[in-house]
Amino acid sequence: MKLDELIEYLDYKDLINFKNIDITGISYNSKTTKKGDIFVCLVGEHTDGHEFAPGAIENGAAALLVERKVEGTKVPQVVVSSTRHKIADIADRFYSSPSKGLNLIGVTGTNGKTTVTHLIQKIFEENGQKCALIGTLGYKLSSNGEYRDAKHTTPQAPELQATLRMIKDVEKIDNVVMEVSSHALDQNRVGGCRFNGAVFTNLTQDHLDYHITMENYFKAKALLFRSLSPRPDYEREQLHEQGEFTNAGEGTPFAVINADDEYGDRFISVVPDGVRVYTYGVKQQSDVMAKDINFSLNGAEFILVTGDHINPNGSKEYKVNLHMNGMFSVYNVLAAVTTALASGIDIQTALKALQNVKGVAGRFEVVVKKPLVIVDYAHTPDGLENVLKSAREITPEDGKLICLFGCGGDRDATKRPKMGAIAERLADKIVITSDNPRSEDPQTIITDIIAGLKSVNTESVIVEPDRGSAIALLKTIANNNDVVVIAGKGHEDYQILKDKTIHFDDREEARKVFEGSVI
Repeated sequence: MKLDELIEYLDYKDLINFKNIDITGISYNSKTTKKGDIFVCLVGEHTDGHEFAPGAIENGAAALLVERKVEGTKVPQVVVSSTRHKIADIADRFYSSPSKGLNLIGVTGTNGKTTVTHLIQKIFEENGQKCALIGTLGYKLSSNGEYRDAKHTTPQAPELQATLRMIKDVEKIDNVVMEVSSHALDQNRVGGCRFNGAVFTNLTQDHLDYHITMENYFKAKALLFRSLSPRPDYEREQLHEQGEFTNAGEGTPFAVINADDEYGDRFISVVPDGVRVYTYGVKQQSDVMAKDINFSLNGAEFILVTGDHINPNGSKEYKVNLHMNGMFSVYNVLAAVTTALASGIDIQTALKALQNVKGVAGRFEVVVKKPLVIVDYAHTPDGLENVLKSAREITPEDGKLICLFGCGGDRDATKRPKMGAIAERLADKIVITSDNPRSEDPQTIITDIIAGLKSVNTESVIVEPDRGSAIALLKTIANNNDVVVIAGKGHEDYQILKDKTIHFDDREEARKVFEGSVI
């Protein structure tokens, strides 16, 4: 692609040393820059890409996207107000706007994104439609496919647009469901993406080391819903001519929102006119609801109710049996089913797809039978509270609920005492340990957690900074009728300790400790 074509619609401030050269790729890491790339000088919290421009040029960069002039070079420079935001625009342009011809559904919220995206993928496949998934665990082209590595919940714009183009052109898949993080929205990583649907799960404290306030956190999430807009007639006609319209993609974009969440109404309020809004919930009157909810060791069962918005002739009820547990699983299913209905998929098809789903790796995953050991990714106050409440529902009367957890380093420190207080309140015994300390002293993190406890009783509170040793301790304190929750890392198979990353998997460690009763 020629440089003038790449920047044709870019709101740039200035052109320096302009030559209409060929651009063969986009890079933002000088070490991986290739000949013919346009190198984007990203400005972050700790690094400034302008300082690495000479290295990128040495590796073959043909042009630069900059916020200020880089001295000492004759390569063309395109000056913009924010490289972090404009990288998405040029990535979308370079890869010929792949999302235009896709039914792209974004899922955002503090908790539940991963499970909801996996459930939606399953439902589309049950409906005879291929659906790709992009998220925390990587991306995969089918529910039975292999995960491909991902560095972020939502990839950087060049990788994201390249992936979407590959999904559409190479794999011939028209439906994509994607986790959309607040960081990705705030940094415009999804800029250029045309979402046909947006799903909101919940909003609770997380990432305040980055967003600072819950209001900023909300505003970042809200960007996904603000981006929704009906396709212009000319675009619809163009896509029809090109044969690129999907069944769901042809219709009006939709928003699916958790009405029970305290931010639910605010998300509804930012949805643009002309976008369909569907709600789900348990407490608030919603388009899709759950009632008569019961939990057991085998999972959850409830009655799903669809309202007048879904059924003009009156509400309908459906019995649902899940192999997943916890109230959060009920909400995740409601979100997925509502999305299916908004996409024009029959509810019976949606429920059939979910009847054999056993959950997602590291999400309330049972790894040992006796005692019942559950590994979960819960790393926020709300996430930990939900998991422990769900675990309590299945704890025998003569059994204890034991919780092992820690908090991540270099992240929001204010949630540490809150998580300590939650664990103390909801569990019979707690083991406080390390999560991913990163550059922080593990003991400092543990001290912050302990600050939230009413008392440090050696019988009910155990502190062991080494996570492997902490899990090994469970063998000595857990009886066969107890329930153990190992929270914080879930699917992760590594631990970050200062400047090194080691292999560490909570599921593996638990199975080693309780070898005789492994599932």
